[in-house]
Amino acid sequence: MTNTATHLNLELADYLRVNRASLSEWLAAIREISGCDDIECRLHRGGGPVGNLSSLETDYGRVVCIHVSQGVDVTGCRTADPVFLLPLAGDPEVVLQSGKWQPLKRLVIARPEDRFNLRLPENSRVMILRQKAGTLDGFSEGGSEWQLSACQEVIECYLHHSPFFRDDAHARAVTGDLFLQLAGIASNEETPPCECPELDRRLFKVIEKIRQEPDWEFNLRELANHSGVSERNLYYLMERETGITPYRFYQRDRLIRVRHRIVDCQCEIPHISRYASDEGFSHLGRFAALYREHFGELPSETVQWRRRLQEIPA
Repeated sequence: MTNTATHLNLELADYLRVNRASLSEWLAAIREISGCDDIECRLHRGGGPVGNLSSLETDYGRVVCIHVSQGVDVTGCRTADPVFLLPLAGDPEVVLQSGKWQPLKRLVIARPEDRFNLRLPENSRVMILRQKAGTLDGFSEGGSEWQLSACQEVIECYLHHSPFFRDDAHARAVTGDLFLQLAGIASNEETPPCECPELDRRLFKVIEKIRQEPDWEFNLRELANHSGVSERNLYYLMERETGITPYRFYQRDRLIRVRHRIVDCQCEIPHISRYASDEGFSHLGRFAALYREHFGELPSETVQWRRRLQEIPA
């Protein structure tokens, strides 16, 4: 990944599904969000939380991001369609068709006849892309060197833009476009170059302030002074380079904080209204509407999904 991508900590944090989950809950989650009922997981040692899972599904396919906090082996499913495996961090390993373990250093396409296994050391991150409706059938033979390089480029470009989704509709549209681009590469179509310029250093200051100061209340003038640019130029600079305004990014960051607290809560009943209030959302009805606009579901639906996983027998 590029330095920019690493700096922004890309892993579809907007769509976190489980965090600090036990093995049984984590396994139930990855089976559901991957669509593979035969996935198995084995911890390298001991017990405790496995890590987090993020996922986003569209009409063309689903994207799953795995981030493990301890070592775990994942036995993948055998599917009728190609599956993309892309390392994001750490030193993951992969084995296909009962072969030898090999470092997962770049994009790998598991063919329909493969049953891939992943070995994920502590703090490893891997992205899995699985198509729908034959979108990626052109990769049934595993893909040429040119196709693999082109696919990795468009996926990394997608990750570069993912922290700046405006809302759920935009996130799904961009993700759908990703699968269409991959389908074009599978058909050996000429694809336009990916536009992933390095973010202006002044925008990094904006992003860091918003993310690292949870108690800060939005003030465009203060944000502009902090980044060393005028208010007007900051507004247009961020909208031009990220497609999102400073306030929209601030608002979405607050919503993501609430979502993470809901997902992370180990309590019987998450205190949604308190979490929302802590992030500056004083009107619960307005907050719920914003939450659904940004994540495609109500806060109560996020709670229900997590609770259902916890009820699955170990």
